[in-house]
Amino acid sequence: MTAEGFLEGRRLQMARGVLLQCIMGGYPPARFYGSDDSDLALVPDPAQIHRLPWSKQPRAFAICDAHELTGESSNLSTRGQLKAVIARYAALGLAPVVATELEFFVFAPNPDPTRPFQPPVGLDGRREDGHSAFSVSSNNGLRPFFSEVYECMAALGLPRDTFMHEMGVSQFEINLLHGDPLLLADQTLLFKHLLKEVALKHGLAVVCMAKPLAHTPGSSMHIHQSVVEIGTGRNVFSDETGEPTAIFRHFIGGQQAGMADFTALFAPNVNSYQRLCHPFASPNNACWSHDNRAAGLRIPASSPVARRVENRLPGADANPYLAIAASLAAGLYGIENQLEPSEAIQGEFEVPDNLSLPCTLHAALERLTRSQLAKELFGEEFIEGYVASKTLELTSFLDEITPWERRVLAAQA
Repeated sequence: MTAEGFLEGRRLQMARGVLLQCIMGGYPPARFYGSDDSDLALVPDPAQIHRLPWSKQPRAFAICDAHELTGESSNLSTRGQLKAVIARYAALGLAPVVATELEFFVFAPNPDPTRPFQPPVGLDGRREDGHSAFSVSSNNGLRPFFSEVYECMAALGLPRDTFMHEMGVSQFEINLLHGDPLLLADQTLLFKHLLKEVALKHGLAVVCMAKPLAHTPGSSMHIHQSVVEIGTGRNVFSDETGEPTAIFRHFIGGQQAGMADFTALFAPNVNSYQRLCHPFASPNNACWSHDNRAAGLRIPASSPVARRVENRLPGADANPYLAIAASLAAGLYGIENQLEPSEAIQGEFEVPDNLSLPCTLHAALERLTRSQLAKELFGEEFIEGYVASKTLELTSFLDEITPWERRVLAAQA
């Protein structure tokens, strides 16, 4: 939209079906979004209109809510779903607080998708070989790129906590500061957009796939969650003596109750399960533990005021609005129904059958389709439409024959 049209308050409308558009560009049958495929109104959030500092031509990015033309939020909007979850907490006098940790890879351009990704050539003329995890100098070869990333974050008002090199080859992680869930989802979306745009300026490719390289750790989007009392700001996961509360236990119980049903919301792509089922500290379970990274739900070591639950299941490819909404909705379900968690696990452990998770997109979509809990919390229209869109993507993947199949199976009798 032109700046003039935007400032005049001109309404931007969009076909309702676009909210269910799959990643290849197609759509599920119209019955999933209304046979008329009528319009939605995109309503900009005044707090989320940003001048893009990396663009030479003046451009702005406005995060919008999708409203039906009758005025209410569209059930198909993931941002709307997150706002609804936050409102359910507020009705109980509570406010969730979250922080996201986003991992990503920085690669050289990859014009041939049949070839593996490669790390870029650094300022020293060499490619990273994978021995730079947590090094203080590991991103020196990418210093011009990261310098502009930091500058653009500051210009957009994106506060950052820590930035580090992760375990993979040319893999990095940023921790965003904790705060309001909707704000953190907006910031995560904006940061991913920023990364890709700045990378293009520097002749690089930022990849937020869950598992872009074989035999290498994947990329997560861990979600740290706590709940505070509106008005006082008191963390309700800790009591006056600093001990964990019943609400803390119930929140974990709810997370466990929803984790398998919601796996397709946390791990939305075929590639997501490469990360989960070939784990390097990537959980594929609904166990919980005190500071054990093999558990899907980890309680980080912290003071009582900072007691929180880390959901380690979502990948970097997850929709931040939907992943945060699903995780918080599960926790609230546990609080409202006073669910008790399993026993905490420590050290090496075997996952009980009742805490195992789907390990393929097909199995995860089957579980989501059958989930009455998901339909209760997000509505049948959203869940059925989401499954229909993701089924199109899975079918598209299965329509292709992979290099592994040609390499290994072609010579078989």
